[in-house]
Amino acid sequence: MIRTRSLLADASRFRRLAPLALPTTWGAVAVAWKFGCPLARQPGLPMRIATSVVFLTVGFGIVLGLRHGLVRELARVRAVATATQRVLLRPLPARLDGLALAAGQLSASRGASVGGDLYEAVATPYGVRIVIGDVRGHGLAALGAVVAVLGSFREAAHDEPELAGVLRRLERALERHLRERARDEHPARAGAEPEHPVAEEFVTLLLVEVCSDGRLAVLNCGHPGPYRLGHRVERLPVGDPLPPLGVLPLPAAIVPYAAARLLPGETLVLHTDGAEEARDHRGRFFALDAALAAVPGEAPAALVRRVHAALLHHTGGRLADDIALLVVRNDRVRVPAQPAEPGLRRPRPAPSSHC
Repeated sequence: MIRTRSLLADASRFRRLAPLALPTTWGAVAVAWKFGCPLARQPGLPMRIATSVVFLTVGFGIVLGLRHGLVRELARVRAVATATQRVLLRPLPARLDGLALAAGQLSASRGASVGGDLYEAVATPYGVRIVIGDVRGHGLAALGAVVAVLGSFREAAHDEPELAGVLRRLERALERHLRERARDEHPARAGAEPEHPVAEEFVTLLLVEVCSDGRLAVLNCGHPGPYRLGHRVERLPVGDPLPPLGVLPLPAAIVPYAAARLLPGETLVLHTDGAEEARDHRGRFFALDAALAAVPGEAPAALVRRVHAALLHHTGGRLADDIALLVVRNDRVRVPAQPAEPGLRRPRPAPSSHC
C-alpha cells in the first residue's frame, strides 16, 4: 500500500513537471553550446545575435511550459471547487411532489458560485419543506454556518413531525458551529465555553411547509417574506418574526403561521435580502416586485434566470451581497369535491397539526 502511494505521488509529480522537460532540455543545450562550442565564443555581432536568439527562445519555451502547467493546475482546482460547491448547495430537483422548483444564487465573491446564502427543499411525510437563509456577511467566510444549517435541515426535515422541531434543530446546529469556531479562533481558552461565541454571526431564515392541499406553514426568523404570484404579485404574510438564529434564544412556544395557501397554478418566490437591496450606480434599489410581475405564468427556472439577469444589469455586475432565489410553482391539479351518495354522511376528517 505504501509503495503504491509512493508510485502515485511520483507519477503526479512527473505529470506536473512534464511540460518543463522540453524547455529544460533546450536550456541545457543552449548553455552547452554557449560555453562548450568554440564557434559560440567568437566575437562579433552575428554571434551575439545568434546567442541572444537561442537564449530568448529557451526563455520563451520555459515561460510557455510554466503557463501550461499552471493552466492545467487551475483547471483541476476549479473542477474540485465546482464539485464541492454543488455538493454544498446542490441543485434542486425540477419537480418535487407535484411542485415545480428552481433555485439559483449570485455570489458577491468573484469566482465563487456559493456564498453566505443557503436554500434547500425536500419531500417528507409531513409535506414539502423548504428553507432559505442568509448568513451575516457574504462570500466564502460564511460557508461554515451554511454547512451547519443545511446539514441539520436535511436531517431534521425528515425526522421532526412539527416545523417548530426543525427550527430548534437548526438553532442547536448553529450554536455548535459557533462554539467550535470560537475555540478555533481562541485556542488559549481551550476547555472553557466562550460566553459569546462569534457574537456577530447570525442567520436569518425562512422555513416553509407546503401541504398536499396547498396550505402553507411558515416560520420566519428575521428574513424577508416571500412573494406569491397569481392574479397579481403580493407579499405573502408570514406572521410575527422570530429573532434570527444566533442572536437570541428561540421562545419556548413556537407556532407556525398557517393562514396562507398556494393554490394550483400559483407561484411562491423566496429570496434573500440582497435581491431587494441591490443598487445601481445612482443608488436606486432593485424593484423585485416589478421584475416578478413581468411575465405571468413563467416557468420557475426561466423566472430565476430572468431575475438574475435583471439584477446583474441593474448593478452593472457589481454585487454588494449574495443573492439567492428559490421559486416554487404549484402544479398539482385541483380535484373537485365528489357528491356524496344519498343517505350517506361524509365523515369529518380528524384535525391534524401538519399536512
